[in-house]
Amino acid sequence: MASEPQRVTLAKVAESAGVSVATVSKVINGRPDVAQQTRDKVLDLLRHYNYGGSRDDLRSHPTVELLFGFERLSIYHTEIIQSVVDAGAREGIAVVVSRRGGYDPTANPVAWARGLAAAGRRAVIAVTANSLSAPVRDALSRYQMPLVLLDPESLPDDSIVSVGATNFTGGHAAAAHLLSLGHRRIAFLGGTEHAWSNQARLHGFRSAMEAAGAPVLPELIRHAGTFHAAEGTEHGTELLAVDPAPTAVFASSDELAAGVIEAARRRGLRVPEDLSIVGFDNTRLAEVTSPPLTTIHGPVEEMAAVALRTALQLAADEKIDSHHVELATQLVVRESTRPPRD
Repeated sequence: MASEPQRVTLAKVAESAGVSVATVSKVINGRPDVAQQTRDKVLDLLRHYNYGGSRDDLRSHPTVELLFGFERLSIYHTEIIQSVVDAGAREGIAVVVSRRGGYDPTANPVAWARGLAAAGRRAVIAVTANSLSAPVRDALSRYQMPLVLLDPESLPDDSIVSVGATNFTGGHAAAAHLLSLGHRRIAFLGGTEHAWSNQARLHGFRSAMEAAGAPVLPELIRHAGTFHAAEGTEHGTELLAVDPAPTAVFASSDELAAGVIEAARRRGLRVPEDLSIVGFDNTRLAEVTSPPLTTIHGPVEEMAAVALRTALQLAADEKIDSHHVELATQLVVRESTRPPRD
């Protein structure tokens, strides 16, 4: 009886190419810090040895790349990772997480996309502040690697598939809730100022305020530059120093809202007795702040499932329902909001 052929290892490929195992690993993972001649040699050997299995094997055990275009990940990003991994587990899909920082796909897009293809990736789901550069998208297309943007900060053009949330509606609901409690002097603390998602939340906030005849005061509109808690504390401190101070703050993320809670504590203000606060995303952080945070629920689990399913449909050349999908947000009322003091 013929023996089963041995599985080719990275060490075998490295020995044949005359390079280190680390170099082969860099090529597989699309790292740019490998000479092009060496890269081509390693890729030829990977194909020769059928490393990673045949195309049928890759279809039966597919992997998807979850790419973050940020060096610093937030609590919200960790929940995206959890949701995409959970969606992958339900579909029998392995998810590989990477982030900008260790290497940059824009440095050598073709090599990066080639490495993903050699490693058996079927598609890329990207969480990024932009729509990825045209050379990166062209490189992915060259290797038949579909791209889906998940909760994009920038509005993608019609050629790019995206899955997001109803940010305008969420911003409107946050302001409407505070207005219904009787607040009129309401501040807005956004994240990255020119991010489309941030602007949509601000426009929704303005819409509700204007519909109620409440003033949108320039001194009560701030943009922190990021969606992280430290910036929430810094800019929240400045907002609360305005005279007269706001009675409520709508923050464009739960982390920013948590930072505002800390800024209020430092000023001796109580939440919600002296200041009401609403966040955005409904991350796990919203449940453990003191007090628990009223926030806008972002449908992260649903977005992750739709993004993964759409990516796999594109990889299989199947028709998708829409290039742009927006899933509904919802107000979640907890203990950080109440009517203003007389």
